[in-house]
Amino acid sequence: MVIKILFVRPFKSSFIQKDLELLQKHYEVKVVDFEEFNLNHLTKIPKIIIETVLGIIWADVSFSWFCDYHSYLAVKLSKFLKKKSVVIIGGYDVLQMPEIGYGALLNPKFHRILNYVLKNADEILSFSQDGAENAHKYFSGSKIEVIYLGLEQINYKKLNKENLVITTAYVKESNLKRKGLETFVRTAEYLPNTNFVLIGPHIDDSIEYLKSIAHSNVKFTGFISDEELFDYYKKAKVYVQVSAHEGFGLAMAEAMSCECIPVVTDRGAIKEVVGPTGLYVEYENPKETANAIKKALKSDKGKTAKMRIENLFKIKNREELLIKHLTDLKK
Repeated sequence: MVIKILFVRPFKSSFIQKDLELLQKHYEVKVVDFEEFNLNHLTKIPKIIIETVLGIIWADVSFSWFCDYHSYLAVKLSKFLKKKSVVIIGGYDVLQMPEIGYGALLNPKFHRILNYVLKNADEILSFSQDGAENAHKYFSGSKIEVIYLGLEQINYKKLNKENLVITTAYVKESNLKRKGLETFVRTAEYLPNTNFVLIGPHIDDSIEYLKSIAHSNVKFTGFISDEELFDYYKKAKVYVQVSAHEGFGLAMAEAMSCECIPVVTDRGAIKEVVGPTGLYVEYENPKETANAIKKALKSDKGKTAKMRIENLFKIKNREELLIKHLTDLKK
């Protein structure tokens, strides 16, 4: 008998979509989107709640990405209706970083939500060891399994590498510090003969601030397609991720799979992904970052970085482990 899964997601992103596709290969899946579950869309909230109730009545298992109101509702209903529940955690939802104003747990009510979910979901899965450890800081009694995100194996025949340094993120106020975008832009001044590219859509007017501090060797792309993004990965020698925190660092891993050498901070789950293949720098230190980039541009670690991603973060690994956990859950 095929397991029926209600897939509950707070928003559409590439890594959440990938999990949905993996599950659809093996199970019967229905989706409830909570993207518009907020006070700006009051008329849509009852419809979303009804969809969730009917979905869990139909399903054998609810499968929720991240801990928030949507997973709280899914776990509560699953428990009431004697259905199984799985929740993926590991990012914003298990963090409290007042120094940069980041993390759901800065709001006391989210402590209660996370506490309930961790205690009552049948399976808690984190996409990094860092995410599991962060959850345990606040709620030590929960059993949390780690299943890393996975990447498709892409074998490029030719990589035309040049002295190009890139990073990618949504350009918005909160990411100036969290994603290290300001540090990235300020670093370029120390390497005036090297091209820097900040890739990503401009969400608010923080782009004007970055442009005001940028040296002439910094380019801002705005939104680009996935194909264009991978063209940058294939050209760049260095990928910079000087974040205050990363729950995993999927773009960084994608760049590494294209033989980009990572220059990174030792924050969040970054070291789990990069391991010994990158150069580590202090957070918010443009000069040190520039020195590391100089070394990286002369390094031959690109192939090692690619091998690490291919060996440890295969999408097939995630698929097999998710199937195992769901199968065990229904025994």
